[in-house]
Amino acid sequence: MKTQQLAVWMALAAAIFLFIFSVQAYADQTVTIALNYPESGPYAKQGLDQWRAAELARIEINANGGILGKKVEFRMYDSKSNPKVTVKNVTDAIDNGHVKMVFGGSSSAVAIAAGKVCKRKHNLFFGTLTYSTTTTGEAANRYSFRECYNSWMAGKALADYLQRNFKGKKFFYITADYTWGWTTEASIRKFSGTEDSSVHKGVKTPFPSKDFKWAIKKAKREKPDVLVLVLFGQEMATAIRQAVAMGLKDQVQIVVPNLTLGMAERGTPQAMEGVIGALPWTWRVPYKHNYSKGIEFVEKFTRRFNRYPSTSGASAYTIMYEYKDAVERAGSFSVPAVIKALEGHKYQLLKDRQQWRTFDHQSIQTVYVVRCKPVEQVLADKYHLDYFEVIGSIPGYKAARTRAEWNAVRKAAGKSIYLEKLPGE
Repeated sequence: MKTQQLAVWMALAAAIFLFIFSVQAYADQTVTIALNYPESGPYAKQGLDQWRAAELARIEINANGGILGKKVEFRMYDSKSNPKVTVKNVTDAIDNGHVKMVFGGSSSAVAIAAGKVCKRKHNLFFGTLTYSTTTTGEAANRYSFRECYNSWMAGKALADYLQRNFKGKKFFYITADYTWGWTTEASIRKFSGTEDSSVHKGVKTPFPSKDFKWAIKKAKREKPDVLVLVLFGQEMATAIRQAVAMGLKDQVQIVVPNLTLGMAERGTPQAMEGVIGALPWTWRVPYKHNYSKGIEFVEKFTRRFNRYPSTSGASAYTIMYEYKDAVERAGSFSVPAVIKALEGHKYQLLKDRQQWRTFDHQSIQTVYVVRCKPVEQVLADKYHLDYFEVIGSIPGYKAARTRAEWNAVRKAAGKSIYLEKLPGE
């Protein structure tokens, strides 16, 4: 009996050893990345596109040998566009998932929260859809990079159009009451010459919100020439449909400073017609300028998902390839080594040349001004998604804050004008 028990225990021990060995061997052959994105909530449309494009990149990268020979795996989290949820997600990803990199998000509050956790735990974070200037301004840190543009850059791009067409006109702002909304409104006011809030009035709306009728009524009473909707995702779509239903859209030019394809789609072609906005990328750009890798991405994405990719998807796809490139140039997954490989690096993937700026980790890139096309043109498209006509652009170095402007912001916030040193520096 004892002999039989001993044999059973020995067999069990051997099985456990083989299991541990196989798990370790598998871990040695893979690298895990965390995608913290809004699977639910008001920004879920943008989150879904992040997953689609990131998954496309992961499949491509693995088919071509992975990163330094390691296959890429994802650890997925629903941010719910909630900073508190994000802190839990990112902490779990690093502590329990042993991830090498975290990316994603469709809210600046989420991106800033994720960046703080990664800074504390010495892990790498890429912001995918975070437009508040604070993300790479007051909240900038050595472990965080932003691939998309920011509200300052959007404001600069829109400034020329607004000054040429609406100089001296009356503006009204409906703004989401959190960091992205505040900095976006401030940027548009600054560059459009509408900083006098006694003339160019506005309201702040709670985030999240589902009803903007009260704000639209206030706007109608002021009789503005331009209505600036500093709203994002489903909130913008809801507000613009309500503005149409209440007759306001017929009386004003609507400007949406930060547009995405998902937002336009939810807004409907009828409501979006003629709306002006800014974005860092649209699927039409690669075709307009013959960017071969951008065209290839659009066509691969379209074949796989039966729709065009959005700005959010383009950013997630680019981050995956930029991380791979940085790791391979560094010859290591070491976070400090990868950070140093990224800083100052110039790259080109889906559009023209971009650069990870060293002092704030902002991706410097061209910004586009777009106008939403007439209904019949949108509906003539195979997917009913040909929303944007590019009507202007500005180079990244002209759009972004200068070093002196960034220094002033950091000093005003009581922050150092130099990002923290990495271990070993």
